[in-house]
Amino acid sequence: MGLDTLLHEALDEPIPGGARLAYVFGSALMFLLISQTVTGVFLALYYVPSADHAHTTVSYIIKEVTGGSFLRSLHAYGSSAAVIVMLLHIAQTFIYGSYKGRRELLWISGCVLGGLLLAFAFTGYLLPWDQKAYFATTVGTNMASEVPGIGSWLKRLMRGGNEMGTLTLSRFFVAHVFILPALLLAFVAAHVYFFRKAGAAGPPTEDPIKPRMRSERFYPRQVVMDLAVAMLLIVALGLLSHFVPFEFGPKADPSDTQYLPRPEWYYLPAFQWLKYWKEPYVLLGIVIIPLLAVILFVALPFIDRKLERRPWRRPFAMAFFALGIGSLVTLGVLSVVGDRRDPTIAAQLRKQHEESERFMRAPFEPELAGSSLTAASVALADPLVSKGKRVYEDESCNACHGDKGLGTPEGSSLIGIGAKFDAQQLADMLRHPTPKMVEGGMTTLELKEDEMQALVAFMQNLK
Repeated sequence: MGLDTLLHEALDEPIPGGARLAYVFGSALMFLLISQTVTGVFLALYYVPSADHAHTTVSYIIKEVTGGSFLRSLHAYGSSAAVIVMLLHIAQTFIYGSYKGRRELLWISGCVLGGLLLAFAFTGYLLPWDQKAYFATTVGTNMASEVPGIGSWLKRLMRGGNEMGTLTLSRFFVAHVFILPALLLAFVAAHVYFFRKAGAAGPPTEDPIKPRMRSERFYPRQVVMDLAVAMLLIVALGLLSHFVPFEFGPKADPSDTQYLPRPEWYYLPAFQWLKYWKEPYVLLGIVIIPLLAVILFVALPFIDRKLERRPWRRPFAMAFFALGIGSLVTLGVLSVVGDRRDPTIAAQLRKQHEESERFMRAPFEPELAGSSLTAASVALADPLVSKGKRVYEDESCNACHGDKGLGTPEGSSLIGIGAKFDAQQLADMLRHPTPKMVEGGMTTLELKEDEMQALVAFMQNLK
């Protein structure tokens, strides 16, 4: 079957100067991509990409599926870990000057892979369809409208229209699950091919075109180092996912004007950068400057043509790199510090975090029983329930608890309340609300006995 030849190609790659811990980031990133693929496939088994069902299916994964919260946290934290490892890989490549010496295509394919990773994070961020995902993605897609000429078209293409909805979710899901993985696979293959074609560059003192230092095979020392780092990532992500489940908030509510969107940490520098650009300089700050920075970064091997790789002999290049990293870190820190120093913003962000924690602790509430078909069939099958529905509406209970008891921002959901309390307990609570219910706006219901029985029957059928 040719396995010996395959193992030789995979494991006998020569490394000038020998194995080093500095070379583990590429393999670590490959491991994380495999982890993201596996966890993503299992999450997709339960997920429905529609505005009606996306949030409920993610809630079901977290609260009902065995190990679901752990699995989702692994996937969510894995995306952050991939960004961190990617940045470390870029830093090692730049500091070692490993982009020099006929490695232009290797560098460009790596830049494309970095862009694909950020696109993965952006498209996957919306899929839970909670408040944080909805509003952060709204800000992100609004940025596209600043592109001259095609901005409005690009925004509609991403959203599937002018507003965020099911078409937006569907397009982000297709991009996240089909288009981006296909592109990622193609460019990973190209990146590995270009790397093996050019050969490992070795330490900074090595000649990148004609290595002179004694080489060592990839197996066994470098393989052991790569495996050790992969195990550390497994332990770190596992502990984090188990003890600190990834946050998941209430369902997206486009009418909530108080919500403050904040992106994940790796997009905070861009978020802060946007604050400094107002009309008429928006185009300059949002499009022109970032585009020039990306072009200069991708074109680095064509600009820095000297074969000198030692960092201490490349002061301008190292200063440029330090300035870029320092700027990103500074912008991210300024965003966090600015939020904490503003009492109003800090209070709102704490409130949002507390709402997310309460939602994660709350039991799972399925949406099927609240559908119009189920409610209609129950009402037709039982005249008492039908009468109770009329009482529910006549007493304006639907103003707070929703037309089908699904709940609103003013009142809690009544779905499943019949499983928690019997008929007598429900009637007593309606006649004599608890202090907590009164605080929430509940008033005493003075109803005739037959009306009370009908209302209780209707509430018991909200399953």
